[in-house]
Amino acid sequence: MPANTKQTGIFKQQIDWIPLSTGSVRPTQGRTLAIAQVSGGSQSFNAVNSLRMLGRWMRMFTIPNQSSVPKAYTQFTDEVDGSRMIPSGNRDRLVDCMEELVKYTIVMRPHFDMFGDRYSEREERRLKEQKTVDEAAKLMSGVDLKSI
Repeated sequence: MPANTKQTGIFKQQIDWIPLSTGSVRPTQGRTLAIAQVSGGSQSFNAVNSLRMLGRWMRMFTIPNQSSVPKAYTQFTDEVDGSRMIPSGNRDRLVDCMEELVKYTIVMRPHFDMFGDRYSEREERRLKEQKTVDEAAKLMSGVDLKSI
């Protein structure tokens, strides 16, 4: 991720540690993503928009809905009461986002393999396999099989 984005240092480190690929498939590829933000001040969608771009970079399907909770310190009950989000329009929008995430995930899950299948990755796999076959053939070319 470019260093000039608006993510916090800790968040950036977490993203940097995600492996870019496992085999030829990115671990995040084809997964669904919901974006929510809490802030201590007024609403700002800069971080939300940066997260949406990050999701695309990670080849994730980001749901259309998003949530931002301004003045988060006023939106929760005391710790004694379980630190739950108080009933409000902000809570309703957050619940809407989570419902949408579940729905998109249910719709997308059966098609995960299809979205994880990319031409460039198939071609990379094919070239690796061909290289292995070529190396084996080269090793075998000097071996007299009758002597084995």
